[in-house]
Amino acid sequence: MRRAAILLAALGACAVAAAPAGATNECRGLMVCVSVVGPWVSAAPGQVEFQLSCPARYVVGGLDAELSSRGIEIGFVGALGSPVNPGITTAKDVVFLGRHVRGRDPAPTFRPLIGCIPASGGGRRSPTAYHAFPPTKPTVRRVTNVRIRAGSVASVVARCPKNERLVSATHAVGFYGSTPPTAGLVKAVIVHRRTSKGVVKLNIRATRAISETPTFVQVDLLCVPR
Repeated sequence: MRRAAILLAALGACAVAAAPAGATNECRGLMVCVSVVGPWVSAAPGQVEFQLSCPARYVVGGLDAELSSRGIEIGFVGALGSPVNPGITTAKDVVFLGRHVRGRDPAPTFRPLIGCIPASGGGRRSPTAYHAFPPTKPTVRRVTNVRIRAGSVASVVARCPKNERLVSATHAVGFYGSTPPTAGLVKAVIVHRRTSKGVVKLNIRATRAISETPTFVQVDLLCVPR
């Protein structure tokens, strides 16, 4: 497949490309596949969540990740169902879960990758006996990507829609580039997050060290209908 150009939206986006043969495995075994390459996401001892999305009319058919060190644990959020396959376990978006669990890497990061295949739908589970409820998805994930400028101080406010209630909030810092960011680059972006009465506020400070690196902060809200 041909490598496509990197697409950067106004608030930050993902790179869509064909993965180099043998480099990563998100498209391995898939006849028709578009590779979507995310940024290098700063990991921490606590769990970091980062959402990556397929183009329109595609669903996630494969996943992979590149790590800056072996001490990073990586996984993803998938839906229950049988069989486990695209359209059932995964959808258009996928949330990667990463955390640094061992080692002394001063700037642990991971780069998520997804292989996207044409959407063909998937089966639905039927309720079992005794009126038991099948697994559903009661939460809605609201994601905002904010492009960070070098030498800037920014404030970001995020909240669930009026008909929804906030359950939890996380954020992640991403750096686009072919290699993992240096420790100095990771430390160049400082984010303070606080939540009060369903409103999430982030104060973001970035030094001029990121001037040559496209950088953004992803705010991830988990909401439920009222």
